[in-house]
Amino acid sequence: MNINWNYPTTVWVGEDRSTEIGEACKLSKIKNPLFVTDKDLVSLPMTINIINKLKELFNELKIFYNFSGNPIGKNINEGVEVYNINQCDGVIAFGGGSALDVGKAIAFMCGQTRPLWDFEDIGDYWKRADETKISPIIAIPTTAGTGSETGRASAIINEETGIKKIIFHPKFMPTIVILDPKLTIDLPPRITSATGMDALAHNLEAFCAPGFHPMADGIALEGMRLIKKSLSEAVKNGKNLEARSDMLAAASMGSTAFQKGLGAIHSLSHPVNSQFNVHHGLSNAIFMPYVLTFNKKEISSKIISICDYLDIEKSFEKFLKWIMDLREEFQIPHKLSEIIDKEKMDLEKLSQMAFEDPSTSGNPKKLTKEDMEVMYKHSISGELF
Repeated sequence: MNINWNYPTTVWVGEDRSTEIGEACKLSKIKNPLFVTDKDLVSLPMTINIINKLKELFNELKIFYNFSGNPIGKNINEGVEVYNINQCDGVIAFGGGSALDVGKAIAFMCGQTRPLWDFEDIGDYWKRADETKISPIIAIPTTAGTGSETGRASAIINEETGIKKIIFHPKFMPTIVILDPKLTIDLPPRITSATGMDALAHNLEAFCAPGFHPMADGIALEGMRLIKKSLSEAVKNGKNLEARSDMLAAASMGSTAFQKGLGAIHSLSHPVNSQFNVHHGLSNAIFMPYVLTFNKKEISSKIISICDYLDIEKSFEKFLKWIMDLREEFQIPHKLSEIIDKEKMDLEKLSQMAFEDPSTSGNPKKLTKEDMEVMYKHSISGELF
């Protein structure tokens, strides 16, 4: 079944919808696109197939792929140079969260005169941009995790400081999103589970964030239901297109919902991602139970609401058990120290970075730098709160 949505942007959903990229470009008035993907994807058969078909529509299709996971500012600058030299007029961003973030950032920065870091998600920094110079974006995710295709920001590491920054503008939102489950069927179980846990973290933290945003709450609840229904199946049977579609939808929903806010799961993850190149979904999955138990008093009633909707026995402990069982099923390490040598972790530095992360303000319990260090220590020892 092919379906078109218009929230929060135009979304085309269904098998083989990736064959409609040319039509998406036409509707977006893109005549000379820059195709942005990453080093790992560019040589895969599915990517080569899409590129070859696009070359039939665009005689001199330009391709940029000089980056991998956890992209840095230099990657954006290089992409902008390729974009401008070739007089491109739009971006086709194809891949996981990194490729989508890079593609969106190139489309944003191609007409700006200020440096990338001047548009960090702080106050009204986004107003510094000349929004008339932001190019249209077609986003096609090949993983179901970050939901960057429906997000108004890109996560980029400032290589000079080693800090992951969130670059924001309302017009970062792609013009058209294509969710084609066939593009995700070859994802290995390890990546399927890690990206799926990332989507869960987005929906979960958005729902638990303080404040009044009933639309975000409703989206987050349904996103978690789809994850409970289909993540395990997608991991076990990657060719189940219904499960893959559910997970793509849940990922997009998580990104839509977290405009309400995120929390300490992400605050703790971002420094680890930038300092140790750890996959973002994996670190979110590791930190999840520590943050949940740290926030227990503040979120217990919301967790009960989640249990009610997800048909889990209504208690904080049963919800936590569901999370722990998922981690065990997917062979996700319980402790951060299982993937990073604790002797290499500068907890003082990591805690300061986590405290200053923009996600910190959305945590249900007000946080201090000391709280961050305590949570890091628990994640290293494996002891829940």
